[in-house]
Amino acid sequence: MNVLIDTNVALDVILQREMFCQNAKKIADGSQHGVYTAFVSASAVTDIYYIACRELRDKKLVMERIKALLETVDIAAVTGMEIRRAIELFWTDFEDCVQFTAGERLAVRYIITRDAGDFAESGIPALSPEQFLAMITVD
Repeated sequence: MNVLIDTNVALDVILQREMFCQNAKKIADGSQHGVYTAFVSASAVTDIYYIACRELRDKKLVMERIKALLETVDIAAVTGMEIRRAIELFWTDFEDCVQFTAGERLAVRYIITRDAGDFAESGIPALSPEQFLAMITVD
């Protein structure tokens, strides 16, 4: 099963956000252990880098954490096809629409996000990390 991890959940890992980090790490660990395959979009990686550098003010640390995350999850390509589709769909939040189109191309079963409402127009169910973990057993 393929799942897409939204930018906010990946940032929970990178920024080690106390209230959210544990579940986000469990999701990444489940992918690393082959329970499912988790992806972050290529466009999200650049957003994650920018936001994390702005918050942590340590480029080396941010790169180390991104590298560690990418050892547990795969990268979903964002090509002109995904961008054009997102433009056609014309969602309120373009970045979320690009996430959706990247996940759509990979036939992900779920988008894991803390902002499920942002994916209301999506044909892919959006679950919180807690909802997803309740469905999956990670040993």
